[in-house]
Amino acid sequence: MSEQIERIGDADFERKALRATKPVVVDFWAPWCGPCKAIAPILDQIAADHGDGVEIYKCNVDTNPETAARYGIKSIPCLLFFNGGAVVDQIVGMTSRQRIDETLTKLQRGESVDAPFRMV
Repeated sequence: MSEQIERIGDADFERKALRATKPVVVDFWAPWCGPCKAIAPILDQIAADHGDGVEIYKCNVDTNPETAARYGIKSIPCLLFFNGGAVVDQIVGMTSRQRIDETLTKLQRGESVDAPFRMV
């Protein structure tokens, strides 16, 4: 895990992810998950390339069940994109760096992300 990606959990999720002043990506993962291991280097590169423009966190679903349940995480890896404390997009499963970059670029520019779902 890169130095730019911090672990986040039930105790500090609201303070770090929901109160952030910049776009946030939370990677819901588990150490036994193969696709989670595969997406990790992509997130490391993105964290390095986007620098201070975005916060990227990892949330282990096994050790943080409250947060995982709160956001309905049923499959991992699951990336939730937050802006202003609200979920604005999600990606479930392995994905390309391009897909993640596209969403982050929109968020950093203040553009609307047309999420294919609505969180209640």
